[in-house]
Amino acid sequence: MATTLQEFTQFVDPKTFPRVLQIQSGIYYQGCVYEMFGRECSLSTGDLLKVIDITITRFTAQSSSNTRIDIPVEYPGLFKLVCDSQPYRSIGEIAVSLKISSQRLGQPVFLSCQDIQLPQGLIRERDSFRITGVSHEPPAGHVRCELLLREPKFCFSLSFSQQGRFMECEDDQFYTLKEVAEWKISKGRKRTVTEVKAPAKKDLFYSSLLENVSGELILTPVYELKAVTSLSEKFLLIPSNLDVEVVDVTEEFDCDSFVQPLSLLDVFKRPPEFFPVVFKLSSESHFKVSPELESLFHSKQVIVHHAFYAKRILASEMCRDSTRHFLIPESYNGRFKRRPRQFPTAYDLERARSETEQIRVVATREFESVYSGLASVQAGDEFIVTKGKSCAVSRNGIEKAADNFECLKVTEKSHGTEVKEPVCLPMCLEGGFMELVRDKRQYTIAEICRWFPLPFNVKVSVRDLSLKVDVLAGLPGLHIEEEISDPCLLVSNLDLSEFREVPVNRTDLILNVKQRWAGESPTCSGMSAIEEISEDCYYTLRRYAVATVTPPPRPPKKPKHPPPRPPKMFTSRSESANSENSSCSPKTLCVEPFKQEDFMQCSDSKNGNDKKIPTSPVTLPKPTLQKALAKGRSLDDISSVNNQDDDNDVHDYEYIDEDQLDNIRRVYQGQPVNMGVKGVPSNTI
Repeated sequence: MATTLQEFTQFVDPKTFPRVLQIQSGIYYQGCVYEMFGRECSLSTGDLLKVIDITITRFTAQSSSNTRIDIPVEYPGLFKLVCDSQPYRSIGEIAVSLKISSQRLGQPVFLSCQDIQLPQGLIRERDSFRITGVSHEPPAGHVRCELLLREPKFCFSLSFSQQGRFMECEDDQFYTLKEVAEWKISKGRKRTVTEVKAPAKKDLFYSSLLENVSGELILTPVYELKAVTSLSEKFLLIPSNLDVEVVDVTEEFDCDSFVQPLSLLDVFKRPPEFFPVVFKLSSESHFKVSPELESLFHSKQVIVHHAFYAKRILASEMCRDSTRHFLIPESYNGRFKRRPRQFPTAYDLERARSETEQIRVVATREFESVYSGLASVQAGDEFIVTKGKSCAVSRNGIEKAADNFECLKVTEKSHGTEVKEPVCLPMCLEGGFMELVRDKRQYTIAEICRWFPLPFNVKVSVRDLSLKVDVLAGLPGLHIEEEISDPCLLVSNLDLSEFREVPVNRTDLILNVKQRWAGESPTCSGMSAIEEISEDCYYTLRRYAVATVTPPPRPPKKPKHPPPRPPKMFTSRSESANSENSSCSPKTLCVEPFKQEDFMQCSDSKNGNDKKIPTSPVTLPKPTLQKALAKGRSLDDISSVNNQDDDNDVHDYEYIDEDQLDNIRRVYQGQPVNMGVKGVPSNTI
């Protein structure tokens, strides 16, 4: 039965690809295939197509004002998902509609609107669970789930036949349109999003695309079919809205009779029994490979032995001017020495606590604690963070950081003996701690990742002699950030003289299946090189990292009765005169306010009187002092009011208006004073 290409796109299950279609009727121009703007836009009656994949190439976005805009998936902005208000009626509907994978992006979270009784336990109403995997094994498929916000960890399975009302949970992650197209579009449904980050202004095309659009956007996907013909090696990209009718004739034709061009990502997705296979490089595609892989693909034929996830270490250059980013393989044979780490706050210091060693740091900033039982810090104080795990606490099944942690403060006696005093530091303490490194040992990259918590600072001390050029050896330092799993293919040439680990996401190749490889696959791993990655690739890898760090706690509230502050040394001229023989260190100098006669003497200078300038240090008048002067109160009353205010105020701030400050400057310079300024009475000027 003939259907339109649009209908075929809506109802086909991508898991059944490849499918063979025959064109029944449609519009076409000269020849069998007519290409316009890089897309096949007409097909002839009787043509056979082998559909390999279906992808979303753009979205039609509808705003709240009913404005429609076509947005390509390459749009560089970031979006936040709006929860789908339409519930799913069964687990089978979820499994068919969404792409479920072991990757974080392919693990949707749902909320059950009713109780579900299982052999493992009860799923209560309003409980949320994450789907971590799917199985289609007979007799009935099921999904693997993990219940959220419950301790201990509770995992269970739900069969496709499980009925109920399952609502999509709120997602606080930001996504690109390409990620939304690949993971977050449910089959047969639209997706509502809000833009949270627009493209840079320098990108004129994309920055103006949604410039006048605000609020929620309803995205309708526009699909594109990737297909091949029996006569060509290159892909045909066919828009799904092309006005043609097709018939599915997969059962009548042999799919292997078509040329099978595959990208490296397509090869990686193949099942393990597909390997090993001999591939021929397509002559109609442009290659994008690193210099280390050029010799491998020079022969035009290669053997792909198997697909796997390789471990890579993400590191950045420690340089303020320009930062370079690298992916370092575990096979790197260089040696590293430690470099000091910096910990801005006590929270960062506590998160670096390790079970393998103590951390010795010195504070570079002062911090005066007003919290009971928590120590103050002076610049130069030395602390030791003892071995152990991070002191996160669990509240209602959610891990949260504690408000403080205990460490050792190092002091020295007169004869040089080191004394260690247990102290508690608040997590909010901004001490600017610098690590004191006394370890002279050299480590491999694998030892660093195994023994120390990341991130970690190192410098190459012995370069990798197996490399012609070791790009890490000349760097001033490396900030090792995290370990990642990188999808790779083990590829060799036909004579098996060279084996390489080829990264799938950063290598652009089109391969044609030639034949299966009859020999045995090697047991050893291939060579892997250090990759320098771009800024965009670096931030993409960082976004996909699994977040294991609990958020920092809020600073504790100010105590109602803080520790008493040191009393002020002088409050009047008489006290200042009585203390002339006392110490004149900067910490004990008095600060005296203006007196009323000082203003009078300064203003009388305009009438011929001598201008007298106060000889004692002067402070700016407080609002309380100004109000008292306006009411004609005595200085003794003013002093008592100030002392009461100081006792009640936690902070030692002195507030003053800019106009008042300007008038004080005018008094000193003998200039006219602005009479309309509040707080400076007219009868004193």
